[in-house]
Amino acid sequence: MTRSYKDIPLFKDVTEEEWSDYRWQMRHRLTTTADFEQVLNLTEQQRADLDACMGKFRVSVTPYYASLMDPDDPRCAVRMQAAPSPAELVIHHEDIKDAVSEDFDSPTPRITHRYPDRVLFVVTEMCSMYCRHCTRRRLVGGTEAMVKQVEIDNAIKYIERSPEVRDVLISGGDPLVLSDEQLEAIIKRVRAIPHVEIIRLGTRAPVVFPQRITPELVTMLKKYQPLYINTHFNHPKEFTPESKKACDMLADGGFPLGNQTVLMAGINDCANVMKKLVHKLVEYRVKPYYYYQCDLAEGTAHFRTSVAKGIEIYESLRGHTTGFAVPTYIIDAIGGGGKTPVFPNYVISQAPHQIILRNYEGVISKYTEPKEYVEGECHCEGCETEKKRLGVAGLFDSPEPTLSDVWTARMQKVVDRKNRMADVSGPAKI
Repeated sequence: MTRSYKDIPLFKDVTEEEWSDYRWQMRHRLTTTADFEQVLNLTEQQRADLDACMGKFRVSVTPYYASLMDPDDPRCAVRMQAAPSPAELVIHHEDIKDAVSEDFDSPTPRITHRYPDRVLFVVTEMCSMYCRHCTRRRLVGGTEAMVKQVEIDNAIKYIERSPEVRDVLISGGDPLVLSDEQLEAIIKRVRAIPHVEIIRLGTRAPVVFPQRITPELVTMLKKYQPLYINTHFNHPKEFTPESKKACDMLADGGFPLGNQTVLMAGINDCANVMKKLVHKLVEYRVKPYYYYQCDLAEGTAHFRTSVAKGIEIYESLRGHTTGFAVPTYIIDAIGGGGKTPVFPNYVISQAPHQIILRNYEGVISKYTEPKEYVEGECHCEGCETEKKRLGVAGLFDSPEPTLSDVWTARMQKVVDRKNRMADVSGPAKI
């Protein structure tokens, strides 16, 4: 049962008007052990543990999200995402500072260009709340100052010089910590680039900071359609009247909403919890998009589950809920390999014109293909372009490139992208 914020000593004198003001929420974030002591009933050991964590990774929790934490249960799913733990101080041998090699694929500061047609544009290092499982924790919270304007300018120049980029994901940090005016200044420039077809915003504001979704923000964003918004619910306890109102305002504004969940031990590594989560998302008009294997970011090992658990959850959803409510299970491959979907094995065997299948209940069936169908080679413009991209048309010396060939080509691609910015950022360096 969620507490009323009025029942929390730290907030008992706060007015409804103040509580509903996102600027007030930002100014009164919990950042110290003393702050947490006024919201949680801490033991001496828990107090010492919090003290030990302060200063390693940035700590900040909005009053709203703090009000969702169970004051007595350290295993509360909300509390585990918000309050630092000594487990974060343990760096395991498999941990990686830049877990998915975003810096490697960065041709200029604030841009990651990994996939052919889209880029990640980090417009701020600041969040309203710093999630304890954050994969970008090497970066976010390092500074809460504004990103240098020259870096924003150079990032937009890079997008302008990359005609293959049709999709720009504006992220951070959380871009909604920026003012409406600051955010619009960036979105307006990106929207003006002729080859940019869609813009996406990645934000956790509806979950941890729903007061930020205001009529003024929605009105501003509507000027720059098509614009998609992805958010980040991880547990059913995060669904509240406030988060519902935020999602409703965005959906009513015409923005398609998606959700990216991180699979985490002790929080949502349960088929029943995940099913309740996706059902609430659909009720909120938010499409369950991905659920991620927790990345190998430093200090997050205590959140990681087995891949087998992720597959088990996927199969527990298939057939047991609406098909579009089943998010894709994803592992973001280390070394910049990109997002890789992971599925149960539904194909048992294949032979010419016949395939043996297993459904989500384990029922085995045979599907017979039409014998008269002969697969031909397509020569449309898209297929020919793809052949060239994959090296079939001479990118590699061998028609069957090795892993080394692919890696060499990838390195060259990174150099080429960095060279686009050489005149403003200096020579390309790897």
